Amino acid sequence: MQATRIARLGRGARVAEECVRAAATAIRVKPEEVLPASTGVIGVEMDAALVVSAMPKLVAGLDAARFEDAAAAILTTDTRAKTAFADAKGARIAGMTKGSGMIHPRMATTLGFVMTDAVIAPAALRAMLKRAIGKSYNRISVDGDTSTNDMVAVLANGASGKRPAEAAFEKALTEVLESLARQIVKDGEGARKLVTIDVEGAATDAAAERIARAIANSPLVKTAIAGSDPNWGRILSAAGNAGVAFDPARVDIDLQGVAVCRSGVAADFSEIELKGRLDGAECSVRFLIRGRGRGRARFWTCDFTEEYIRINASYRT
Repeated sequence: MQATRIARLGRGARVAEECVRAAATAIRVKPEEVLPASTGVIGVEMDAALVVSAMPKLVAGLDAARFEDAAAAILTTDTRAKTAFADAKGARIAGMTKGSGMIHPRMATTLGFVMTDAVIAPAALRAMLKRAIGKSYNRISVDGDTSTNDMVAVLANGASGKRPAEAAFEKALTEVLESLARQIVKDGEGARKLVTIDVEGAATDAAAERIARAIANSPLVKTAIAGSDPNWGRILSAAGNAGVAFDPARVDIDLQGVAVCRSGVAADFSEIELKGRLDGAECSVRFLIRGRGRGRARFWTCDFTEEYIRINASYRT
């Protein structure tokens, strides 16, 4: 059984290697300088010939002006291309990404490609990418499902000759990655609303992130938001499932800036008025634990609609 599994995995590796070699030959670089990336139906074998035979035409069509075309070419169930740009003291950063469903980082079925013309050492760039991913791609969820394959790559060619300060470059890189991550969630399969969750007052930032992630992944919270139902009890319950100790009697919750829960019990608010606010394209959730805790985290998700079920019920057909 183990040998069979290895053999099947080996075929997948060979497909990737064939595609890498074809790309390397076509653009005259070493195979180890080519990064493979793919997404699709899990368990379905890919025919390398489809890529290899198309490689000469693809390379012939390469052009610096076709950034948006490349961003559109990598989409699957996405409904729109996702790009972001920033300037870091004269050095430019440009990013593209894909992703719409099966999104629950670490990182989840998404591909991200970021390019910069800054002069920057690989080790420093790797460290900045890791920190920036922690504040962006690893803070989003569409459906709580992780994928078998995902990647975000940052490529620096030094063409500008600019050497921006690391702090300035990391800030710009984080802005690009955060924009791309938010675009993924906003384009979540079947989504109508982008949801921003802020958790404050936890013992640590890590604890705050666990609470935010639990809220973001709760189907009951996500369906309530889809129906513009200010059911704050679902938010409190989801937070309680995060495995983080806190006193519910010290919790305040706001929806769209409106106090719906104070000290763990219902606040006085107009449900009709708040329901109208929740009909908007964006929703904000603030979860505050009153006390001495300074941990905080921001997380993004989307609502959960019937369309998500329709898309995934017929994904292969």
